[in-house]
Amino acid sequence: MTQEQYIIKRKANIVDLAKLLGNISEACRRLGISRQHYYDIKKTIDEQGLSGLLEKSRRAPRIGNRVAPEIEQKVLDHSLQFPTHGQVRVANELKKAGLQISAGGIRSIWLRHNLQIKAQRLKRLEKWAAENTDVLTESQVQAMEEAKEKREAHGEIESPHPGFLVSQDTCYVGTIKGVGRIYQQTAIDTHSNVGFAKVYREKTAITAADLLNDKVLPFFDEQGLRVLRVLTDNGPEFCGRLDTHPYELFLHLNDIEHTRTKVRKPQTNGIVERLHQTIENEFYQVAFRKKLYRTIEDIQADLDRFMDEYNTERTNQGKYCQGRTPMQTFTDGLVLYRQHVFEEVEKLDAA
Repeated sequence: MTQEQYIIKRKANIVDLAKLLGNISEACRRLGISRQHYYDIKKTIDEQGLSGLLEKSRRAPRIGNRVAPEIEQKVLDHSLQFPTHGQVRVANELKKAGLQISAGGIRSIWLRHNLQIKAQRLKRLEKWAAENTDVLTESQVQAMEEAKEKREAHGEIESPHPGFLVSQDTCYVGTIKGVGRIYQQTAIDTHSNVGFAKVYREKTAITAADLLNDKVLPFFDEQGLRVLRVLTDNGPEFCGRLDTHPYELFLHLNDIEHTRTKVRKPQTNGIVERLHQTIENEFYQVAFRKKLYRTIEDIQADLDRFMDEYNTERTNQGKYCQGRTPMQTFTDGLVLYRQHVFEEVEKLDAA
């Protein structure tokens, strides 16, 4: 029995004993209480039920120490306008405007609205911008650009449709007895995660361009799409003078924009690095233990079969795939490509 149950039972026994004896005065005499106490208990039960018999706290209720609603709204408005300002900066800026609120008070408001981290305030700004047609201020645009660059620096690339961005990189496979040194050129569509891979005996601009010419562009041509942009690191096989570098010249002739990763930020191209790791773990580590390769063509034949399975059978947990295969994601994204690109191409052709 809990303390509350004990208190209720003890007081209710007074009324029960009076009923049993049929005499209120005798019941009060036996229990050593006054008749007024009995009537107080009886009245409480009649009006509030048994729960009314619990002891009532005499302490005054504690009112939450919160700022006025209009001040809280000004803090939220300022955080939307300047999402990168910290709590001390916001308090100082509002003080200039005649509003007295401490940095701790700013943080308390942010906590109530789940805005205590800069990333959360930036996310709120992005949501607001998507829902409103108002023109963003310069500070808001700058904050959103900085957040986008930070996400891209950690491998979070925005790709609204297939063909928007193809990520490409080179990896060293190893030295195979009887075959020699092997390099792999790898590319991946950053929207659908459809991947392409081809092995070579050297790492040059010619081999980098050959992957696009032999595997990537023919695939997109079959689907009626074109590649808009390619992302690579700053390796010599990808970067050079336009008039003398085969890879740069190939992109220029095919009207493909070339974007490079930030210096000393290899995670910017993290999506193709993950594909390297997948091929290494699920293909090379198994294939080289099961089969003795004599030619690079034999390796390529098995690699092609693996990549076909990767694209059409293997489910992918990428940002846009979400459990679908890369080819399913690519096919579902065709309508997105036509919404963003196809109509513009039609207009140019008509002109």
